[in-house]
Amino acid sequence: MKPFSIIEAPSPLGLWPSGVQDLARVLLEMGLGTGLGARQAERLAPPLYDPRRSPDTHLLNPQAIADYSLLLAGAVETGIGRGEFPIVLGGDCSILLGPALALKRRGRHGLLFIDGHMDFWDAKTEPRGEAASMDLALVTGHGPAIVSNIGGLSPYFQASDVAAVGARDHLHDPEFVETPMPRELRRFDLEELRKAGITDVARESLSIVCRKDLEGFWIHFDVDALDDLIMPAVDYRMADGLSWDEFESLLSTAMATGRAIGLDVTIYNPNLDPARTAARDLVHRLIRALTSS
Repeated sequence: MKPFSIIEAPSPLGLWPSGVQDLARVLLEMGLGTGLGARQAERLAPPLYDPRRSPDTHLLNPQAIADYSLLLAGAVETGIGRGEFPIVLGGDCSILLGPALALKRRGRHGLLFIDGHMDFWDAKTEPRGEAASMDLALVTGHGPAIVSNIGGLSPYFQASDVAAVGARDHLHDPEFVETPMPRELRRFDLEELRKAGITDVARESLSIVCRKDLEGFWIHFDVDALDDLIMPAVDYRMADGLSWDEFESLLSTAMATGRAIGLDVTIYNPNLDPARTAARDLVHRLIRALTSS
């Protein structure tokens, strides 16, 4: 097993400073780094947040997100170059762009996308201009070029190399209008997961990101994939979601492949978890899943 390193990426640039910028600090206070025996690599301070939506891109903070993504990509590449398994602690989901850039520079990789939302909004129709609602679209080459084509590297992940597990936004809102996604992007939504079971979904999703023509895969984990009853500390709440056991089974199975390269964790808002109950459970389950293989 590769040694772990922690990169703090407390960026709210793709959402707003609601508290997600304190995710890394709180999870580390709850013992994530020491429990993993991880090297504390660095903390990357984000640029100042601008609440004004860009008229050209329809995004919040597009240039700042691009600049921060390059900074984070460099930190991820350093960790990989040291033979480590980088764990990037957000922040909001726009931090996925940093690892995506880092991996694209190194070749073709898969993406295991564990999220309660598909995050495939179009920038023109997303209600608030939040890149955190568009990150899967952006890393697969859809959306404003300032963030989806940094350094001319678009797409950072091929849509056919992505397995999205746990989405349920389209299942809970009868008026939800979904942005069209590429046919080759495979979604295992919560309804399918319930029918097939987490074991079969893990096996099938990992068969996509572990193909021989890929050099490994990155894991994106938005904590809103978890059941709202156990993880209410998110800004956009939805009923239902993955149980702790389902999440741990999925992540430990992914780690057991030996092909996972790194992980990012996003969206936990400690302001909504004053007793730190959700944080303690999250840290406990992350440590067990990441070290079980």
